[in-house]
Amino acid sequence: MRPPIAHNAVMYEVCGQSGRLAVITGANSGLGQEAARRLAGAGARVLLAVRSVTSGQRARDTILTEFPQASVEVRRLDLASLASVKDFAEGLLADGTPVDLLLNNAGLMAVPSRMTTADGFELQFGTNFLGHFALTLQLLPRLLAAPAARVVTMSSLWARSGRMHFDDLQAERWYQPMRVYSASKLADLMLARRLAEIAAERGWPLASLAAHPGYTRTNLIAAGAALRQPGHRPMLLHVVFRIPHPVQHVRHGVEPLLYAATSPDAVNGGYYGPKGPLEMAGPPARAYVPRRAREAGAAARLWAQAEQLTGVTLPG
Repeated sequence: MRPPIAHNAVMYEVCGQSGRLAVITGANSGLGQEAARRLAGAGARVLLAVRSVTSGQRARDTILTEFPQASVEVRRLDLASLASVKDFAEGLLADGTPVDLLLNNAGLMAVPSRMTTADGFELQFGTNFLGHFALTLQLLPRLLAAPAARVVTMSSLWARSGRMHFDDLQAERWYQPMRVYSASKLADLMLARRLAEIAAERGWPLASLAAHPGYTRTNLIAAGAALRQPGHRPMLLHVVFRIPHPVQHVRHGVEPLLYAATSPDAVNGGYYGPKGPLEMAGPPARAYVPRRAREAGAAARLWAQAEQLTGVTLPG
């Protein structure tokens, strides 16, 4: 039986964002498009960073239909290609405009069989984590040019079951779709927390936060399943929990991300998700940080590995 849709009584209201530039990855659909819509409606200049420019233009047109005076731009970004990430970042650096918000939202889930990025990385780990890692570090000059920039990286409830297999980060020895997805979302949470520590240590005017959407109905699983190779049996993911649970619409599932990005009460290093039971649905609140995401040694090791794999390092 399909889970019931959860209805939050009060929606999170994004405070005024006039004069601010928000860059959102995966903004052509789902949570990314809803975040773009809400930020554009609050006055932000929004840049949709998307793999498909055509779908990005459709999302832009939808937003402008509701907010005709909004400033919404589409640029191509393929997180599964370090060359594309570099080209996108260099375009923003050349613009010379400070980036006030970077929302690392895009992702793939449950790719049925092991596939690789343009650079040979396992597809989920390479897209969800390494692509965003490289993007964030290359955009740091523009982020640090803003008076109080924020980077918000989307994690997942699945991060709780994630484990970093440093001897097999690319899942070459053993590939299981949700094992790899969980690891990639744990890595995203570790990235957000480690960047927060670095920003504090260096005295940067930058906050790094993480969020998760609880159990929200999006096209994320469908996108992963669409990559199924001919002859591959479909993977069934609809029975994830053994108890009845609500599922959120994207307009509510996006709220922890928006809260982390815009609330004056959100703090550097914070992790936000739905407030309800098991953090599946409800208004935004502080989320539980899994033990493995709190291991400083593991976070430093992951950061060093990411620098080595991507060739992108912190500015001196």
